Amino acid sequence: MKKLILFLTVPLMIWSCGSDKSKMEQRDVKQYSIEQFYQNTNYIGGSFSPDESKLLVSSNASGIYNLYALQIGGDGIDTLTQNEKESYYAISYFPSDERVLFTADQGGNELNHIYLLDLDGSIRDLTPGEKEKASFMKWSDDKKTFFYISNLRDPRYFDLYEMDIENFDATLIYENNDAFNPSDISNDKRYLALAKTILRDQSEMYLYDLKEKNMRLLSPEGEKASYRPLEFSHDNEKLYFTTDAGSEFNYLSAVDLASGEMEKVFSTDWDVVYAFHSESGQYRVVLVNEDAQSKIHLFNSADGSKVDMKALDGLGVTAINFSPSEKQVQVTAADSRSPSDLYVYHLESKTKTPLTNSLNPDIDKDDLVEGQVVRYASFDGLEIPSILYKPHQATADNKVPVLVWVHGGPGGQTRVSYSPLIQYLVNHGYAIIGVNNRGSSGYGKTFYALDDKRHGEDDLQDCVLAKEYLATLDWADTSRVGIIGGSYGGYMVMAALAFEPEVFDVGVNIFGVTNWLRTLKSIPAWWESERIALYNELGDPFSEDSIRLHKISPLFHTQNVTKPLMVLQGANDPRVLQVESDEIVEGVRANNVPVEYVLFPDEGHGFRKKENEIKGYGQIKTFLDQYLKWGD
Repeated sequence: MKKLILFLTVPLMIWSCGSDKSKMEQRDVKQYSIEQFYQNTNYIGGSFSPDESKLLVSSNASGIYNLYALQIGGDGIDTLTQNEKESYYAISYFPSDERVLFTADQGGNELNHIYLLDLDGSIRDLTPGEKEKASFMKWSDDKKTFFYISNLRDPRYFDLYEMDIENFDATLIYENNDAFNPSDISNDKRYLALAKTILRDQSEMYLYDLKEKNMRLLSPEGEKASYRPLEFSHDNEKLYFTTDAGSEFNYLSAVDLASGEMEKVFSTDWDVVYAFHSESGQYRVVLVNEDAQSKIHLFNSADGSKVDMKALDGLGVTAINFSPSEKQVQVTAADSRSPSDLYVYHLESKTKTPLTNSLNPDIDKDDLVEGQVVRYASFDGLEIPSILYKPHQATADNKVPVLVWVHGGPGGQTRVSYSPLIQYLVNHGYAIIGVNNRGSSGYGKTFYALDDKRHGEDDLQDCVLAKEYLATLDWADTSRVGIIGGSYGGYMVMAALAFEPEVFDVGVNIFGVTNWLRTLKSIPAWWESERIALYNELGDPFSEDSIRLHKISPLFHTQNVTKPLMVLQGANDPRVLQVESDEIVEGVRANNVPVEYVLFPDEGHGFRKKENEIKGYGQIKTFLDQYLKWGD
């Protein structure tokens, strides 16, 4: 299963010289403030306008995400919304005009609605149920309606609806009473693809015939493998899906709906994360998670040949999206030293047009640090892949403190990508190693399952053993090592301080779980389709598993915590309730241990507002400077 993803969403002065291999050429490195790092402008999404002259995006240029239109032919940008309270995330332009669909929740509660931004600037909530959670699926083939899923009828399950774009009347297409996950509807509106999670490493794929009203299992009955439907072919004859059947990694396949025959379409030695076709079916896009980096492949569907995109060489392309004519492609590209930027690639001329420059111009990219993939052996010899960020000023004569960074999840992955917080801390002399402990995604299904009902034990030891690897680096000061993480990573921070109290010198817990019994009993209603698999992976709090869940919950072991702790929490978090952080702070403070608690009344599970990121992440550095960077 591993869909929980509970979380989660940098220069001193002079090099030293010498003969040691870690010593590098002397040069100055400029340091930047937290405000400068968050003066970067993030851009998300990219939907072409009907005439292909604009690109609809979300951006936090105003301090919170709003809607903007980027002019493809020039350097102009139009502001479409100016909301100061909630983040607005773009979905799509309408197919024939410049009305806009977008989504937003309320204060971070994750109850997303679908909204209409009309041509006159007015906004209408199209899914206004008080406790409704709705997600856009796709436009219909005739472009007169769109499909979306919603839990309006029953908060546990997502039904499929079709809404016309003239009167905005919604019609229930499929009533879901069996914890299915609707994935796609065929262009002729006859077939619905559904997934059903059985166990963490087992899911089934179904086809529902909306005309005949019957359900058909497409994946082999009882097979212990993952099947995830993606999309129907343009001619409605095939269904594309990913599976790891007979393999360590997910690959792309297709099933013929008439015969049931399956064929492998694309595979590699890494996970195929997703794939889709352009609307006409001419092009096929495949995204691969290759050693913690996104790799995009674009093919001609007819003959399988690769499309020439040499103009994009050197860019870390993470996503692409086709224009209506399929003559242009919106490209998102980033690397660990630069936030995502948007380009338009012109398929006929094989040229690209840059649309954004996200990195704050006051920051010299050369002062930032490239993430390096490294590996080390854990307690049982298992190889642990990680991402290492070495500050420019670190040498054998100028050792630096280190932070062990733990991702969210469980089942997430630290990737080679841009993080302003990581770069900020590294810029100020903290090395960071992002540990992909056992149970992380991206390294095969065996590795993925190794922490099942071993959370807070073997995965924690993977983080502890990072210190032995760090001791082999002559520039790393292993007398000053902290641990930091968000959501599940925040749990690992607290587990480390409670169960391995002498290993790390400080801990920074961002929205972290501290009481698994409460967290697993209070999961949001809309997680019902994943609940059994979640309990299978972590433990059922209503069974004898509760004994182990109590044992691994740091809240019940706060008397062991002796090292300084910082906790950040959103008051509206529906996943990790505020009481989790309130109680862990109270428990650790009872030990007369320094604790800094930063509560954000207008955030949920993660930050949406720049001002809160600046406040929270800025205070992290202040905390670390006091309790970890002593002696500098």
